[in-house]
Amino acid sequence: MTKGYVNSVESFGSVDGPGVRYIFFMQGCKMRCRYCHNPETWSLRGGEEMTPEEALDKAKRYKSYWGKKGGITVSGGEALLQIDFVTELFKLAHEHGIHTALDTAGNPFTTEEPFYSEFEALMKVTDLVILDIKEMDAASHKALTGFTNDNILQMARWCSDHGVHMWIRKVLVPGITDSEDELVALRDFVASLGTVDRFEVLPYHTLGLSKWKKLGIPYTLEGVKPPTKEEITHAEEVLGTAGYTGS
Repeated sequence: MTKGYVNSVESFGSVDGPGVRYIFFMQGCKMRCRYCHNPETWSLRGGEEMTPEEALDKAKRYKSYWGKKGGITVSGGEALLQIDFVTELFKLAHEHGIHTALDTAGNPFTTEEPFYSEFEALMKVTDLVILDIKEMDAASHKALTGFTNDNILQMARWCSDHGVHMWIRKVLVPGITDSEDELVALRDFVASLGTVDRFEVLPYHTLGLSKWKKLGIPYTLEGVKPPTKEEITHAEEVLGTAGYTGS
């Protein structure tokens, strides 16, 4: 029996996919993003154990609030580390006419087996992929997250080539991820994709700092301030986010 490990849920999510969403934040992530606001999800152990059927039953209690656009989003941690659970959950959701969204950083993606066949099966029951692209430059990406990004960009191209609808997200950290070269490179990459409905700038914030301290993890962005409205507007203008108006 397939089981998943869920760190937490959000009953009335409004930003992680269209409409009102029931969001599962899965346990486990291998990336170590310097600005992560959910470091408690890093460990591959822990969380509440549940089957896909149990997860769907929890979500369906709120279906009356979803309207025509809402549904289920699976986030993280990194949801692709529990790909079998997510696939079964999304299959069940589709059987009930529920919209499915996968919020991911793409770190586990590979075209090697057995993952690749599992990913193909997941995409058949995924209505939307919300992909966080941390950095375009591979070295900068590794300095920020601990990993390079070739496979993540490959996943974005795969989704585009296979007609998978995407939202692309970029976390804007002043002095870290906001260089002009970085923004232009990301703009050009996203423009080369054919299925991006929405392109968003997510301002860096420090709401997760207390979690780092509680867990005893050194926070290397101490003193970095969230971007100003002007910095956010400038990034959006360079990236051309206004040109993506889908839902």
